Amino acid sequence: MAAAGNNSSSMKECYENYILIDTGTNLTNKKFGRDLESVIKRATDAGVQKMIVSGSSMKSSREALRLAHIYPGTLYATAGVHPHDAKSWTDETLAELREVASCTECVAVGECGLDYNKDFSPPDVQQQVFEKQVKLACELKKPLFLHERNAHDDLIKILNKHIDSLPMVVIHSFTGTLAQVQTYVKMGIYIGITGYLCKDNSEDGVQSLLVAGHLPLENILVESDSPFMYPNARGSKLPATIKEALTERSLSFLQRYCTFQRNEPCCLPAIVEMIAAFLHKSPEDVALQTAFNALKVFGLS
Repeated sequence: MAAAGNNSSSMKECYENYILIDTGTNLTNKKFGRDLESVIKRATDAGVQKMIVSGSSMKSSREALRLAHIYPGTLYATAGVHPHDAKSWTDETLAELREVASCTECVAVGECGLDYNKDFSPPDVQQQVFEKQVKLACELKKPLFLHERNAHDDLIKILNKHIDSLPMVVIHSFTGTLAQVQTYVKMGIYIGITGYLCKDNSEDGVQSLLVAGHLPLENILVESDSPFMYPNARGSKLPATIKEALTERSLSFLQRYCTFQRNEPCCLPAIVEMIAAFLHKSPEDVALQTAFNALKVFGLS
């Protein structure tokens, strides 16, 4: 009888979980230290079956690949040089990046792109380094995992130069406008949505884009971007109807384990429920479609 009871409990938990894939988490960040295994366990308990660990420098790309080797089938890596670090690019970087990105467990080239918001690297250097990584993705036929801030036009210009051989493209942690999302969707680019959704309630913001149908579910990926982008589900900028759509289970993971200081991948059920509420769809459908999108883009198995 005890065995039957445990079985029943397991089945109940299985049905309560969504099928989720976190397409961008920074598990190499120093905020994830000795309890990394617990972080991953919490994520899988929340239904996050696979997580893609972002590489944004040669060091973090190698570390992401190391984690993917330790947790095969659960963690995957990306390999790239972030625009903030473009100034650190040397003559040896491309060969080193190719070596890491060529590994089976590495499923995308990036995080790379352009960032004119902080200009930690000069814009012309950012453009050169970004284009080298676009060419590498085309060569390896692996998706591009992109970062863009205040540089949309230049980013599109560089992508269009390689449009005939361009692989699938993901705009990581989207914070853009209606005009930008229309360009991305027209190009077949996928849009990563994070906890930024909670505070972006401007007329041209992510919440409005979802409600108006400008962000089709077929183009959406979900990502925690942990330890960043904490989804403040109790934030005043969320409509009451969205807050009411959050289930006790997703809030439990969010409120017990995630904070502004350190977000975790187990926040993903709450993000999916908010997206679903804005789209007037079931969270199960949003979870399933975004997971399917991730499987398709990154070739996960």
